[in-house]
Amino acid sequence: MARTYLYEAADAVMTRKIGGERICGRISSALVEQAKNHTGIETDTDLIEFALASVALEDKFAETFRKTRGTVDPALKLGF
Repeated sequence: MARTYLYEAADAVMTRKIGGERICGRISSALVEQAKNHTGIETDTDLIEFALASVALEDKFAETFRKTRGTVDPALKLGF
């Protein structure tokens, strides 16, 4: 599951602390419920942690892919 991967990756990058930072804010309850249903996450804390890990550990594949478009020699034989 993506959530497990993100938690493992976050743990590899930083030490998880129980009771670390406190974040407060107002968020649409419909958005929160949809995110919980989509991810299977049940608690607000875990949902916020998952969202932050998703942003912090983004791999930027799409951005890199766009930047390198057209840089491969068209004559290169790729085997298909």
